[in-house]
Amino acid sequence: MANKDYYNILGIKKDAKADEIKKAYRRLARKYHPDVNPNDKSAEDKFKEIQEAYDILSDEKKRKVFDRFGYYADNLDINSSYSSGGSGGGSSNFDFSGFNFEPGGSGSSSSSFRDIFSDLFGGGGKKTARDPEPPKPMPKKGRDIEIPLALSFEESFTGLTTNITVNRSEQCSRCQGAGDTGGPVVTCSTCKGAGQVMKAGGRLQFSQPCSDCESTGRRRQPCSLCNGKGVTPKNEQVKIRIPAGVDTGSRVRIPKKGHGGRLGAEPGDLFILTNVGKHRFFTRKGDNIYVIMPITISEAALGTKIEVPTVEGKAQLKIPAGTESGQKFRLRERGFPSLRNPSLRGDQFIEVQIKLPRIISEETKEILRQFEKANPENPRKAMGLE
Repeated sequence: MANKDYYNILGIKKDAKADEIKKAYRRLARKYHPDVNPNDKSAEDKFKEIQEAYDILSDEKKRKVFDRFGYYADNLDINSSYSSGGSGGGSSNFDFSGFNFEPGGSGSSSSSFRDIFSDLFGGGGKKTARDPEPPKPMPKKGRDIEIPLALSFEESFTGLTTNITVNRSEQCSRCQGAGDTGGPVVTCSTCKGAGQVMKAGGRLQFSQPCSDCESTGRRRQPCSLCNGKGVTPKNEQVKIRIPAGVDTGSRVRIPKKGHGGRLGAEPGDLFILTNVGKHRFFTRKGDNIYVIMPITISEAALGTKIEVPTVEGKAQLKIPAGTESGQKFRLRERGFPSLRNPSLRGDQFIEVQIKLPRIISEETKEILRQFEKANPENPRKAMGLE
């Protein structure tokens, strides 16, 4: 196996300090970790190579051996004048005998990997299970809640006020959100006093700080009402007001109707996510409304006034003589109210389409023939066609 350049693997210079080595390792380990790249063999191999490089360069003695010979093996002596790792004459096979990955194993490599994984995945330092007192709970704002709500096209236009049932929580009335009632300090039942809990991640397992005891391994006797959570469940009827002009994907905030806070902190907010249904003939684009209106040949040719629908009722529209199919007309301020400025409104656009008459009798055919004779127009003449 060819010698590996561990400095190049970590992307650092040969005179890099210990903190630079650790920083480079963290950055690369996050990028190539198997949890981040599931089922990616090349990323897994890269991750192992990064681990190998860090184990050598983070150990002062191993690093000196590597710097002296260009590779590392346990049986190499820094004071030796030979550059080979044994009788094989220049063999550079990597010796893993110095590694101990068992949970209770000795050696710097085991310790260093546990420490670095603790930093990478939330350990944040040594556990403090022997501390005589657990940390005091701090005020914590409640989490937000999101609830979807279906609206009709008309309800999104006019707005809506209604009541909905929200499954939320509120601050525990017995412990006031502390999670305990000031009783004796006991071993945390979640992490069994370790201060950390194990999490499976692909082929590896990693430790994470225990959130119930904040990594101390000890906590006060949990409150019997909230079981140490600091909040209790509550089903509440909440009155919500959906403003006029919302569209699919709008988020309407109802303040302080999310989950309860702890130790006097504010509750979270409730967010209503709107989903607006389609209309039979109206289409919305932004704050504007679009509709297609059929008209007859005579209405288009001679001009007329027709009724057109709006979300608020009927309106009159003047069709000038000589109107062509596809022509658009605008009704000002007949669109949706603006969410940013309710005093402003969009417009409604009407696109007319000329509808051909049905031939219901020979008399109708004769009328059309007489019309054609009286109006011998060729609409294809401009194209050079007969």
